[in-house]
Amino acid sequence: MSKYQNIAVIYGSDSSEWEVSCRSGEYTASRIDEARYNVYEIFARFGRWQLVAFRRKDSMRVTFPEGARPEVDRNDFSVNVYGEKIRLDFVYVMQHGKPGENGQLQGYLEMLGIPYSSCSSFVSALVFDKYSCKSYLRGVDFVRMAPDAFIRKGADEAAFCEQTAARLGFPLFVKPTDGGSSFGISKVHDPKEFATALRYAFSEGETVIVEKYIKGREVTCAAYFDGTGVRALPVIEIVTDNEYFDYDAKYNGNSQEICPAQIPDELTARIQDATCRIYSHLGCKGVVRIDYIAAEDGLYFLEVNNIPGMTSASLVPKMVRTAGLDMSAFLTTIIENN
Repeated sequence: MSKYQNIAVIYGSDSSEWEVSCRSGEYTASRIDEARYNVYEIFARFGRWQLVAFRRKDSMRVTFPEGARPEVDRNDFSVNVYGEKIRLDFVYVMQHGKPGENGQLQGYLEMLGIPYSSCSSFVSALVFDKYSCKSYLRGVDFVRMAPDAFIRKGADEAAFCEQTAARLGFPLFVKPTDGGSSFGISKVHDPKEFATALRYAFSEGETVIVEKYIKGREVTCAAYFDGTGVRALPVIEIVTDNEYFDYDAKYNGNSQEICPAQIPDELTARIQDATCRIYSHLGCKGVVRIDYIAAEDGLYFLEVNNIPGMTSASLVPKMVRTAGLDMSAFLTTIIENN
């Protein structure tokens, strides 16, 4: 017996990641168990929430043409479908970026008392900001942190660049503290490039983190709660000919995503253990993916992806397949244990 009947998959966003979010949301909706749930796909962008498609149990998917899409009533998170008011009783959040990844959507759903698939509003806000998340984890002894610097828009950028370059050296990474899909990120080798990279990062947000480059193997691992405990999925190693794992490498096929990672068993176990411990330490829910650099002197934490990509080519679906899990059953586990 399922806890829920009408599952809303909400995608699109107010950020640069909105198109990727749509692909993730459509894939997720297509894999939710059609025998257990009615699925309603909601496209949400800049305050307009519309039903773009739905699929009732054991039925075909029905789409609405643009201009004829029912509007979501945000007073109670319901939608009128052919004269029938549908109360949506669970939300699978697939909004990359704001407002679905930074806690705003979660806060709205919490006020309405509607359960959802992701971390709480507080935890979402915390992990969405790379600097805040690193600060929250600095005291743990199972991962290391790259030396970093933080700046808010409006501060003295010239002085910041001079002081940070002297302390961290080159190369270094310049990143918006929030956002994903590598928007706004630069790898800087030359001091002359630093100010330009900083302005580029500020085009995506109000705050920026600068991190010392750590040489090593880029790896990633996801964890989820299966009803009895936190479980880790197989580790992936990311190998790219690009300067780093940027948007082009992620979405245009310019990377190798080796799953399971061809690394020593001891390192695999350490990454999976760290992932589960970070998940529990932060109080995560649903499925989250955590990125690392495996360096000679230890495992370095990069960031938490609390709404990881869920296209057919994304990392988490690859991990699920490698683990021998059925995707529909996996999504049911996420839905029924949140």
